[in-house]
Amino acid sequence: MFSPASPVASTEISMPAFNRVLQLCRVGVLTLLFAIAPLAHAQLVPSGLPDADKQQIKNYTLNDDVFNRLAAATREAHAAGIPPQAAPDATRVHSLDDLAAQAMASDQRIPALVKKHGFTPREFMVANIALMNAVMAVQARNDPALANNLNQVWVNPDNLRFVDSHRAQISALLQGQ
Repeated sequence: MFSPASPVASTEISMPAFNRVLQLCRVGVLTLLFAIAPLAHAQLVPSGLPDADKQQIKNYTLNDDVFNRLAAATREAHAAGIPPQAAPDATRVHSLDDLAAQAMASDQRIPALVKKHGFTPREFMVANIALMNAVMAVQARNDPALANNLNQVWVNPDNLRFVDSHRAQISALLQGQ
């Protein structure tokens, strides 16, 4: 993905949760999926996805390798000037593959960038959504408004631990560093 995603700095950030989510939308390649946040208001698992796709997102476990590749892709996208992406056409998103296809089609440089960093388009989307769901769930611990809008069912507890242990790196990534 987070981010594209700062909400996970070593100390809590005072800006409102929704503004933090919007800030995430400005960060390189991670913006490919953040555009769905306004559609689902703080829930990054699009409601129109099949249960199998939602389960894949929940079961996806972040690790250092995945995060480092996401970070490298994000930094490279930012350096290449890949602009924030428009929100996906929700009427055409019926699966993760649909979401990935729209994201890949939004800028001709994105598919090669994703591939260069060892992701399939689908895995890239799953990893980003898993990261952002975990970031938002960590933020929701101290933000009742966000907690009320976040469906915890789709958050992997292992990813919460990953975000907790990688706060500085995630914060740097989300700030475009």
